[in-house]
This record gives sequence, C-alpha cells and structure tokens, in this order.
Amino acid sequence: MLKTFNIIKFIVIINVIIFSNIAYASQCVGRFVNPINDICWSCLFPITIGPVKVNSNNRFDTDDNPDDLICACPKPPFPLPVPGVPIGFWEPVRLIEVTRSPYCMVSMGGLSLGSSFKRSGTVYKAVDEKGFNESFYHVHYYMYPLLYWLELITDFVCLDKTSFDIAYMTEFDPTWNDDELAFIFNPEAVIFSNPVAQAACATDCISTNFSMGIDRLFWCAGCNGSLYPFAGHLTQHRSGIQASHVLSGRLLSKLHRIQVLGITSGRKALCGEVPSARIKKSQYKLQMTYPIPATSGFYACNSLGMNEILFGMGKEFPYKGEDFGYLIWRKKNCCAL
Repeated sequence: MLKTFNIIKFIVIINVIIFSNIAYASQCVGRFVNPINDICWSCLFPITIGPVKVNSNNRFDTDDNPDDLICACPKPPFPLPVPGVPIGFWEPVRLIEVTRSPYCMVSMGGLSLGSSFKRSGTVYKAVDEKGFNESFYHVHYYMYPLLYWLELITDFVCLDKTSFDIAYMTEFDPTWNDDELAFIFNPEAVIFSNPVAQAACATDCISTNFSMGIDRLFWCAGCNGSLYPFAGHLTQHRSGIQASHVLSGRLLSKLHRIQVLGITSGRKALCGEVPSARIKKSQYKLQMTYPIPATSGFYACNSLGMNEILFGMGKEFPYKGEDFGYLIWRKKNCCAL
C-alpha cells in the first residue's frame, strides 16, 4: 500500500514539473528583429557637424552639441592631439527586452533558455482607487551595434565596435527580485521617494513629451514613474508599455551605477566615453521592435519617459503582445579624425 502511494506521489510530482515547464515555455513568445525592416532609420537624425545641423528630420535632440568647428583628440601612436571635426549623430547600439517569463529571449524569436520556478512577471493586484496595479518583469540587455555590424559605414572612428552579445539578464541578479537588496546599489532611493521629489517629475513629464528628459531630474522616468529602485517591481502599473519603458530606464540607470555605461554625448565625450555613475537620460531614445516595430512617424523613437499614449496605441494586446522589445538609440558626439 505504501509502495503504491509512493508511486502515485512520484507520478504526480513528475506531472507537476512537466506541466509547469510547459506553462513557462508556452508564455515565451517573440520574434527575431529584422535589422533592415524593423529599424526606424530616420532616428539617426539629427546629424550635426560642429554647431550645424545637417539634417534634423524633425527628431528630438540633445542641447549640448559642441559649438566648435575643430576639435583635437589623442590618437595613438601619435604623442600629440590630432585635429578633427566634431560630429554628432544617434547610433543604434543596444537592445532591451522586457518579458513576463524568466529566460525568455523575446528578440531571439521567443527562444526559451530554460524553465524556472523563479518569480515570473505579471500584473497581479490593484493597489488604490486610481486603478493602478502592481507588476513585475524581467529585463534582458543585448549588445547590438547595428551600424558596425551591418557595415553600413566603414572605417568610421565614431562607431561602437563591440560584437553582438547577451550582456545582462536580470534572472541572474538577486537584487532585481528584491527591493531591499537593490537598496545596496541605490541608497539614495529613500531621498527620492518623498512627495516633493516625485512632484518635480511633473516637469520632466512635460519635457519628455516635447523634447528630451531633464538630466538634473535623474530619478524621474518622465510621465511613466520613477527610475528608483533599480528593481523589477512596479507599484504604479498603467500598461505593459508604460511598465516596459520604466524598467528599460531602470536597467540603463543601474548599468550606469555599476560603471558599465558612461556618457557619450556633449563636449566632454568628444574623445571617448566618459564614466558616469548617474544616467544621462537625454542621450537615450527607445524605438519599439516588438510586438509591433515602430519604423516611421514622429514618435517612432521616443525620449525616456514619454507618455505611452503618444506612441503606444494598439501596440499591446493579449498573449503575443504582452512582452516588449526596444532598440536603444544613443547620442554620440565624436571628434572624427
């Protein structure tokens, strides 16, 4: 009798594991990013040579382009700075995907790297009378130097020349699941959690809808919430697009904090990337690549914190439209030698 009971228990456990794995796998959806048709190539603009805009194409831009016509930077093996021309442009360099399913690679065709009983992303309960929900997602970060990879511009010193790679997955980051552990990397979150600091984000919200975010308000995610804490839990979830924008900004902020990312725009960055533990929001634009690529239109590539109503209508839908992918356009000022 006991042996029969153990056999039945074993069968039940095996079935639970199998069906749990199937459940996790079935949530993993996605599509490979087409490096030609899924890209908003007009987001390269505006291009500047010194203070002159060659072509703006009605795109938002930073306001710190160098005013000089000539620059000089060291170029080994030459011992002295070599003169050049300051160039400014927007470069597609990274991919970020926000997913409900652990280990689900949305931008790689919905490839699942394995099942897990780790916390999966979901919108799980209403928290106040305004209708806000709480949610949790995982985020993946890819090295994606598209211009260099496609060799569209050859022998251009200003391009990011890294190789394609999966550089960061929050499933392997214990602080992403725990706001208290995340406090280790962002203890200043206590300062920015008060009503006064959050009220200041209203100015950032207005700015992101008509231009770029305000870099001095580095704790604000424009109209979409707060960039703190650097974790995957949101207490004010309006929509999946809003949540994915906030979490994309949080991951970029965290990578700045741990010195993986630096400043690439402005006069100080002409000779190379400048380390910065604080995000410069105005040097980033996000272009949706999944579930519906945003390849044209004024809001195809939008500033970090822009209200999702302006660019996200009809781009979130059940099942295949609840995970999100974004191409990160980064402003690059460079002394072209």
